[in-house]
Amino acid sequence: MAAQPKSRLKRVFEAMFGKGRLAALLLLTLFIALKAMDPSALEMLRLKTFDAFQNFKPREITQRPVTIVDLDEASLREIGQWPWPRTVVAKMVQNLMGMGAVLVAFDVVFPETDRASPDKIADTLVGLDDALREKLKSLPGNDAVLGEVIRKSRVVLGQAGFWEKNEQAVDRPPVKKSVAVMGPNPQAYLPKFESLIRNVPEIEKLAAGHGIFSLQTEPDGIVRRVPTLFSYEGNLYPALSVEMLRVATGRKTILVKTTELGIDSVAIAKGLSVPTDERGRAWPYFSGHDKEKYVSAKDVLSGKAPVDKIRNKLIVVGTSAVGLLDIRATPTERVMPGVEVHAQLIEAILTNEYLSRPAYIIGAEIVLMLFIGLLVIWLVPVVGAKWTMILFFVTAVGSGGTSWYLFAEHRILFDAGFAIISLLLVYTLLTYMGYAKEEAERRQVRTAFSHYLAPAMVERLASDPSQLILGGETRDMTMLFCDVRGFTTISEQFDAQGLTQLINKLLTPLTGVILQRQGTVDKYMGDCIMAFWNAPLDDPDHARNACISALEMNAAMAPLNERLEKEAKEEGRKHIPLKVGIGVNSGNVVVGNMGSDQRFDYSILGDNVNLASRLEGQSKAYGVDIVIGENTYTEDSASGMAALELDLIKVKGKTEAVRIFTILGDETVTKSEPFVRLRKSHDDLLAAYRKQGWAAARSSLSECRKLADEGGFKMAGFYDIYEGRIAEYEANPPGADWDGVFVATSK
Repeated sequence: MAAQPKSRLKRVFEAMFGKGRLAALLLLTLFIALKAMDPSALEMLRLKTFDAFQNFKPREITQRPVTIVDLDEASLREIGQWPWPRTVVAKMVQNLMGMGAVLVAFDVVFPETDRASPDKIADTLVGLDDALREKLKSLPGNDAVLGEVIRKSRVVLGQAGFWEKNEQAVDRPPVKKSVAVMGPNPQAYLPKFESLIRNVPEIEKLAAGHGIFSLQTEPDGIVRRVPTLFSYEGNLYPALSVEMLRVATGRKTILVKTTELGIDSVAIAKGLSVPTDERGRAWPYFSGHDKEKYVSAKDVLSGKAPVDKIRNKLIVVGTSAVGLLDIRATPTERVMPGVEVHAQLIEAILTNEYLSRPAYIIGAEIVLMLFIGLLVIWLVPVVGAKWTMILFFVTAVGSGGTSWYLFAEHRILFDAGFAIISLLLVYTLLTYMGYAKEEAERRQVRTAFSHYLAPAMVERLASDPSQLILGGETRDMTMLFCDVRGFTTISEQFDAQGLTQLINKLLTPLTGVILQRQGTVDKYMGDCIMAFWNAPLDDPDHARNACISALEMNAAMAPLNERLEKEAKEEGRKHIPLKVGIGVNSGNVVVGNMGSDQRFDYSILGDNVNLASRLEGQSKAYGVDIVIGENTYTEDSASGMAALELDLIKVKGKTEAVRIFTILGDETVTKSEPFVRLRKSHDDLLAAYRKQGWAAARSSLSECRKLADEGGFKMAGFYDIYEGRIAEYEANPPGADWDGVFVATSK
């Protein structure tokens, strides 16, 4: 007797400190270490998740402080290839300022002297006389013209940084230093350029500001985080968007706040500060591509540009033309002009809509992994894989929901994806070892019983072999019987092989309908199908599913008959259409393993089963395709079906009358006007019939025929039967004690 507690203690010890848990702990530790190291592949997975968030919910555009003057394809066709003469650019600036622009910034650079200047033309043209040549040289150069316009305007010139040496780069100090630092030197954290392409001095020295428009992409080529500062030869240069805001607010400098960990923020003006990561990058919340920000450059030059898009706006001159190579990818757009990225950053700054990933978020993600991981490792051997999986799903949904909530409501980027993947792998490792033995047992059960038990029953037995005993339970279920009318006549046209093929062609689509509606096919009896719902799997809508199956099985006969008719023509024989009658009934029955110790089957027994079979037989007698019992009609899930009462009938083998119905469609048909009108007249017919008001019944019957024809309802056979009954009762009245019950003489 002492061996049993010892064995139990051993099992507990193995559960607490077994190989499965040790392996799971090691795997969890590995994932936490990987999270702390944060390799580039993990970062990319995280960024893709946040891209998906922005795609699903891009930033809503509430204001447009920036307008983009677009050097688009239409402008290039009309004005000419870029670069345009500086006099044309000067005119564009004049027009913009004249229309009330706050400032004009350029997302392009002018690194060379304008070749269209008069002095350049004088030096290049051959055959000019000296007087004309001197006159041309005496005219103001195009750069000087643009410089004069810039001097009188508020213009921010763009500069282009390169990571490698560039022949166009010039070594000269910044014209204006507009960056101040509060804290440690941030040079070590900033992107550093090897070359800086600047504007010609005649233009550069007269501008109100200078900003770098170069963008940094992530390893996958997408622009997500936009640098606010750059480093070149020991000097700090602001990004174009930041410099535009500095000039617009009238500030002389921007203030870079740093800590020992890197850059914290970039303050532009009072109340206007840009939070950044340690490398000085802002993370704007991107909107989708916004065509309303754009004005064509040709319209500005011609004076046709909408004034409301220029007045009191920050203007950026840039290009959407593919040939000028300034097309970028962002989280919300695969193709977006680079100039719009600057515009979006300015919108994010002015509306304070950034994405952020505070330092504490990483700690929170690790704590989530550690806490839930240890909980899963402890629970799987104790409560089992199923309940632990529920916990995992709740945790996964909760973590994912928290990640989405923090993004959607607070713009905080919390990465739940890696934690969920890690915990799923830990859970998988734990459950694999536990399920290996059980799966072997399930395979044995499937092999032994798959040849003569229903598939659903095989799976049920495989999950719980203890059910391999005789017995059953009482359940509220819905039964369906389906039989082919006149099958004997049809079968006479075929030999044994042909008849078998016909049966298979018939049963295959009908069985498919039943299985799709969660039904269980109990057995096939020649051309008859017996099926039931709500066992072995629970189905609270079993009555409705059975009724919908009956309708769909009846509808499936039309395409089947078309196929069979085509085959009959090809084989040169007569085609007799297949028609089915269906009976449906609900109620308490016994369901379980029926048979003997040597062989048994999963089936159903009971009076309600017999009634369902009898109702199928009555479908032909009443001239309808489907007959359902009152129990099915009154089930909550089937109460909305388009049903019409047929009769009060005593079926063969029953002593009490039952009310029977037919169904003509689902809930949509029930609400249709043709059916509503038909049901009213139909109910009037039955009421008059049972009161022996034959004249009123005949009148209602005539109306029913008309409405059924108009609505496309197949009720003609039924009304023929009642017309015959009315005629019979008019000739031979049933008497005052007649209860309206019809006694069926056939099954």
